[in-house]
Amino acid sequence: MARLLLVWLLNAGALLIVAQLLPGIEVKSFVAALGAAVLLGLINAILRPLLILLTLPATVLTLGLFILVINGCLFWFGGSLIDGFVVTGFWPGLFGALLYSLITWVLTSTLVPAKGNG
Repeated sequence: MARLLLVWLLNAGALLIVAQLLPGIEVKSFVAALGAAVLLGLINAILRPLLILLTLPATVLTLGLFILVINGCLFWFGGSLIDGFVVTGFWPGLFGALLYSLITWVLTSTLVPAKGNG
């Protein structure tokens, strides 16, 4: 449980970093970043697999690059649902999703693995 809370805080911090580095992405406060981190997690857990399945032919034809389009659109979509988290368009969404993924991967890779993941 503590690990989940820590990952949530790290994801919110990653959103704040992305907002500082990229124009077109704005996070008003840490509370908004916490809400956006939860929302993005839910979107990636529920909508993303469904969209990847539905667009499988396009993904295969583009050798997997279409998944980047899906990620950018979902990041952009998340920005339209939370007050205080704004993504102004597709390109900021695409680059924001890429940078957000990279930052969260770096931050969470520094954590000690959970018990049982041996």
